[in-house]
Amino acid sequence: MLSRRSMLLTPLAWWAPRLAFARTAAPGAMQLCLHMNTASAAGYRGALEGWAKAGITQVELNAAMVDAFLETDTLDAAKRVLTDNGLTPVHGAVGVGGLLEPNPKHAAAIDSLKARLEMFAFLGLTRAYTTTGGTQKLTLDDYKVVADNMRTVGETAKAFGMTMSAEFVRSSTYMSTLLTALKVTREAAHPSFGVMFDFYHFWSGLNRLEDMDQIRPGEIHHVHFQDVPDMPRELLDNVTRVIPGDGVSPIVPMLRTLQAKGYSGPLSVELFLPKFRDGDPYEVAREIRQKCERVMRTAGVL
Repeated sequence: MLSRRSMLLTPLAWWAPRLAFARTAAPGAMQLCLHMNTASAAGYRGALEGWAKAGITQVELNAAMVDAFLETDTLDAAKRVLTDNGLTPVHGAVGVGGLLEPNPKHAAAIDSLKARLEMFAFLGLTRAYTTTGGTQKLTLDDYKVVADNMRTVGETAKAFGMTMSAEFVRSSTYMSTLLTALKVTREAAHPSFGVMFDFYHFWSGLNRLEDMDQIRPGEIHHVHFQDVPDMPRELLDNVTRVIPGDGVSPIVPMLRTLQAKGYSGPLSVELFLPKFRDGDPYEVAREIRQKCERVMRTAGVL
């Protein structure tokens, strides 16, 4: 606990958004968050400082962007960028391949994961994720290996006081749907490993809205929040993601289902369109916040 003196000496700008959140957050409420991929062109400092000016308080880190910052600065400085701007890191992309699917270099991937988790833990994170990207076609027996690897990743995260989750990726050859992700993580049955739900990968892929009914409380560890435009799903890709409310995804029903399933964590906006990625972080964050908060209020999750 901070002392009264420490609180008084802490800049008001740091406390204001947190006090406002404490006054307004309701049971089952979710919190707006921005993923660093949304402002990758601005770099680590540029993205975070711009977002903070726009009133963003929660952020999702990308290990590669942290690495780029560390080429010319220190990990202590990276942490100060967060604390000086009143930002709370709530999730991180480890950017390590080969963690889940069967492969002969799995041990090396775990070593790389340890380095990422050590860095993230220093920056204040307790949750991170990996993706199911890849081109390997698995057999039914191979999924037993995936479950075993999930347990290994979970144990690795646990050692750092963290949890990990798998993002089912639309283009994955072995785990592209919510139901597959739920099935395999249940087989793994590790308390430090769960599922990350991505609105884009869910709605653009081979999923149905009713599939969300299969979610059990506690299975969704984190959420990526996007919309898709009105176009054939076959034409959708990463750069067609748009701000929630600007597309045709059933955003409100999806949010309400997540809430009913017990999710009350961050909604992390991850966009790749050049106008977002290369735009002014402050202006982009202002637009995202305005539109997302409107949708979140409609859904009753803000």
